[in-house]
Amino acid sequence: MGIGGAVVLLVLSLLFRRNFFALFSGSSQPSAGQVTSTAPVSQTPQEAQAVKFVSFVLDDAQSTWEKVLPAQTNEQYHHAKLVLFRGSIDSGCGSARAASGPFYCPVDEKVYIDLAFNDELRDRFGAPGDFAQAYVIAHEIGHHVQKILGTEEKVHQLMERDPDNARHWSVKLELQADCYAGVWGHSTQQRNILEPGDVEEGLNAAASVGDDHIQKMSGRAVSPESFTHGSARDRMAWFRRGFDSGQLSSCNTFQ
Repeated sequence: MGIGGAVVLLVLSLLFRRNFFALFSGSSQPSAGQVTSTAPVSQTPQEAQAVKFVSFVLDDAQSTWEKVLPAQTNEQYHHAKLVLFRGSIDSGCGSARAASGPFYCPVDEKVYIDLAFNDELRDRFGAPGDFAQAYVIAHEIGHHVQKILGTEEKVHQLMERDPDNARHWSVKLELQADCYAGVWGHSTQQRNILEPGDVEEGLNAAASVGDDHIQKMSGRAVSPESFTHGSARDRMAWFRRGFDSGQLSSCNTFQ
């Protein structure tokens, strides 16, 4: 590309607020609505199906909240973004490894999911099934709902003012996200898109990632004072409460 061509591209970029140089660089940045990945994802049939499923659940959950949130709270919902990664990732909330599991970062409003976690959920935690994976994604979107409603900020302020009880407040926040996942599950039931056994898969997934279950799996004694997400029993109960009611008002874990 000559100097004259570069000048033309610069003028076009300024006029249209678009990077026209990317057309010649051999790569382009994904649009705001696209799924991003930190590394090329192997395009085996299994990988392609996993990406398709995660994207479908995310889109369905967010479409549901676009209706539910303004109807029940008068707040408008805006979409979170999805980032698929392997191994490790740098987010607005700092670096994380796949071992930490899926997470939501309120700073950049993105849901981070390591595709290998689906296999781990099935093989290590004993929670197979599509709806088990869907529960995990819906839980992270539940955190995004908390960010929109201001709950996430208030709880973290409480944790800063009351560090001795920070784990207590963390559990309350996580259980509410479980309940919000149940609210989305209620919507899927109303639309008749659930299959037999899906609810049981979701409940099993909630129990499998309970703090007491994870501690037992690690060969440690159950220590409730060290919980950060809640017991298996509590996580199942709050997911079920949201699923049965379909109402955010039933998800006040702070009472």
